[in-house]
Amino acid sequence: MDLMQILQSQLDDNLLGQMSEQIGATPQQTAVAANGIFASLLGGMANNAASENGLSSLLSALDKNHDGSVLDDLAGIVGNLMQNGGQGHGATNGLGILNHVLGNQQEVVAQQVSQSSGLNMNQVMKLLPVLAPIVMGVLGRAKNQGGLDLGNLGNILMGSAQSGAQQSGMGDLLGQVLGGVLGGGRQQGGGGLGSILGNILGGGR
Repeated sequence: MDLMQILQSQLDDNLLGQMSEQIGATPQQTAVAANGIFASLLGGMANNAASENGLSSLLSALDKNHDGSVLDDLAGIVGNLMQNGGQGHGATNGLGILNHVLGNQQEVVAQQVSQSSGLNMNQVMKLLPVLAPIVMGVLGRAKNQGGLDLGNLGNILMGSAQSGAQQSGMGDLLGQVLGGVLGGGRQQGGGGLGSILGNILGGGR
């Protein structure tokens, strides 16, 4: 299962246009930035799913708040999140998801996505909490429909993250930012995001 392909399919022309208008960018720039953000989030989740506790925390979060229903009205949800600065509740709590996944390193990811997409930092920071619930929604729906191999979830997340990074030409940049996760290694700690992303969704943070 290529989660990147599923994520990209959620962003139709209308939705890309809606987000682009809100942040003052072209749909092409927004699409490239979205790929980088999706890859970053999937990479962080892959790093976490490599541990039993991390995988348990992720699955618990999916069961509790993310059944995929957010995907049924993305235009409405995106509009609300854009207006509210990414604040929401439960499945639409974009800022909460980001804080669990990226911790205080959100600006580091945003900087790398900015360099590759041509968007400025402020534009990328507006997109991050809007796209985070979409990632969790896709994972939740796939899990509920039985299309997600939970025993191989880490590898699925990693493969999808690498796919997204390569498609958007961000493999090297994101590999550095994520502490080697997207670069093919599972580097832990050491200043990058490796140790921070290992605490996704409250699993040890």
